[in-house]
Amino acid sequence: MPKKRSGGGLTGTQQAAKFLGVSVLAGAVLAGIALPAAGALGLAAKGTVQGFDEIPANLKRPPLSQRTTILDSKGGQIATVYSRDRTVIKLADISPYMQKAIVAIEDSRFYEHGAIDLKGVLRALNRNAQSGGVSQGASTLTQQYVKNVFVEEAGDNPDKVAQATQQTLGRKIQELKYAIQVEEELGKKKILENYLNITFFGQQAYGVEAAAQRYYSKSAKDLKVEEAAMLAGIVQSPSRYDPVNDTQEATKRRNTVLQRMADIRDISQAEADRAKATPVNLKVSKPKNGCITAVSGSGFFCDYVREVFLSDPVFGKNKEDRAKIWNQGGLTIRTTLDPKAQKSAQASIKEHVYQTDSVATAVTMVQPGTGKIMAMGQSRPYGFGKTETQINYSVDKQRGGSNYGFPTGSTFKPFVAAAALEQGRPPTQVYPAPFKIPYPTVQTCSGNPWVNTDNAEVPNEDESEVGPYALKEAMAKSVNTYFVQMIADIGMCPVMEMTTKMGVVQGNGEKLPEVPAISLGSKGVSPLTMATAYATFANRGTYCTPTAIESIRTADGKSLRVPKSTCDKVMSERTADTVNTLLRGVVDSGTGQQAGLQSRDNAGKTGTTDARRNAWFVGYTPTLSGAVWVGSPTQQVKMENITIGGQWQEKVFGGQVPGPIWRDAMSGALEGQPAPSFISVPIPDPPKEKDKRKPGDGKPGDDGGQTNGGQEPFPGISIPPDLIGGGTNRGQTNGGNGNSSTGGWPDLG
Repeated sequence: MPKKRSGGGLTGTQQAAKFLGVSVLAGAVLAGIALPAAGALGLAAKGTVQGFDEIPANLKRPPLSQRTTILDSKGGQIATVYSRDRTVIKLADISPYMQKAIVAIEDSRFYEHGAIDLKGVLRALNRNAQSGGVSQGASTLTQQYVKNVFVEEAGDNPDKVAQATQQTLGRKIQELKYAIQVEEELGKKKILENYLNITFFGQQAYGVEAAAQRYYSKSAKDLKVEEAAMLAGIVQSPSRYDPVNDTQEATKRRNTVLQRMADIRDISQAEADRAKATPVNLKVSKPKNGCITAVSGSGFFCDYVREVFLSDPVFGKNKEDRAKIWNQGGLTIRTTLDPKAQKSAQASIKEHVYQTDSVATAVTMVQPGTGKIMAMGQSRPYGFGKTETQINYSVDKQRGGSNYGFPTGSTFKPFVAAAALEQGRPPTQVYPAPFKIPYPTVQTCSGNPWVNTDNAEVPNEDESEVGPYALKEAMAKSVNTYFVQMIADIGMCPVMEMTTKMGVVQGNGEKLPEVPAISLGSKGVSPLTMATAYATFANRGTYCTPTAIESIRTADGKSLRVPKSTCDKVMSERTADTVNTLLRGVVDSGTGQQAGLQSRDNAGKTGTTDARRNAWFVGYTPTLSGAVWVGSPTQQVKMENITIGGQWQEKVFGGQVPGPIWRDAMSGALEGQPAPSFISVPIPDPPKEKDKRKPGDGKPGDDGGQTNGGQEPFPGISIPPDLIGGGTNRGQTNGGNGNSSTGGWPDLG
């Protein structure tokens, strides 16, 4: 006795034999079922069972492409991204009305036949013969599912889509063989589930769950009978029966489905009549795809996550493999973004810099010790409008940022100080630091000195800034000539080594050039790079690479490996603590007073570049580091006599506009959080001018001006030789290998 399968129908062998009896032996007749021309026979040219058997028997069913959900660190949704809007669900989560409606209108004998409905074939043959054309096809729901698998595998490739949908007898025979396989492997319920998840319902919705959300803003399990009938009717022609654009035509189709459900007794005629009389009541949800829909201004962070996924080898050995996984979707990506910090950053941005201003701002926050990116925002939103942009001002070019980053100004000076301290210079180090000096000769890593062949000079911001200065005061006042002399004293190599270990590179990914002007922040760097580097000081000398992704889970619940932050000790704790003490002075009494936080220990540095094209404040607490940049992305706007955020600014300084942005953003992000303290390092102040005694004035402790033989201006503090007036080149040349350019502009503090 022939073997029966669950749901009725014949075995695969019987199906093939019967099908071939109808099609291959009478191919021209079968071609009239659904083919426009009997000559397009494809595999039918072989005309044998052998030809049928040569078709590969294993239908590959790749995972369906789905939407990917990006979450913040607390599990809140940031955005959804997808190549196809689809959420795969179980049959149990689909309304029984929806299951009955799709079967009723697409394949009412679905549970009675096998892979091919022979009665349906004969019925179609008869009706097509009567009409003299192709008025009816005979594809079963299983065959339609197989066809959709081919279309899904083709993706967005138009040639492959055309091949997957071509109406040839060869394609029909191929679909049949795969349909036989699917029927034997899956059974009816699983086929129905797969079909409802794969098919296209129009309006960018793939699968019944996305369709229910798109048209009715509800889950598929909650669909009423008239709603299910509407969706089932769309499948035959999503454009023709689109209820959004043609409610009348869609209603007619819905009523046809309802009547069909009554005819086959899935519902009563009274139920069908009541549903037909129900007005179409759509509750359309607009597609929300991509980072442009991200909440709390986190579109740029969302895009950064995508860039990390597509570029990091942990997700695939090459770009194509990574892109395939990303486009496949179905991922749940939990990120490091702290919603509280992000909202605070965006609120501060909105308060201080308007979207329509001629300049923009970018704010990035990083957690010391972990490298986790806590917030990332900017004043020009993610988009395509006049005052919108898709360029992420916070990151390097390779992650979607600007081509070169932005010159950092004096925010670079702490790196020079850290390098000098690591070289053994004391925190009381004094340099002459006059108002203006020529750039001095500086030793480079190659051993060839950089020589100032152009006689370029570097001035301080104000003519009153005349040394000598010790490090503490020079940092607080951001004295340019002091740090140029410091870099001349220790050489370029310690600074290059320090910044390399702290991850400081130019915005285009290249290393910083070995020129003394680098001490004044002449080269472009991204805010994320600066925030991460300053987090090293907060973390007492341990640098951690930035990271944005906490975990990734696939649609089937598996965890993917994600890139982890790597942390390395790049300076001694003593050096970091000393820099922290120095930078506390900047916010306490120096150029960054407007940025200072009142409720907790904080430190930071201001920076303003030539012609005030860029202004920065980079600062941190023991638990959070943040960088704020303000300027023109094109570097064309000089921030003088300018209105920013509704406030008139005669001259913009790093502490004046970026500083308050940093203060407000950090205050909100840290509200209610513990407030640990820095470990302070005592740094004695040098004697002030008024305390310098004339010999023999009889005051206690007077040594008659003979301290250290009367040779040092400050007791216990030495000035390196050859630095007065900028030093000399000591007879050295660069042998043609040095860069005679200063590499940038003077910093304005």
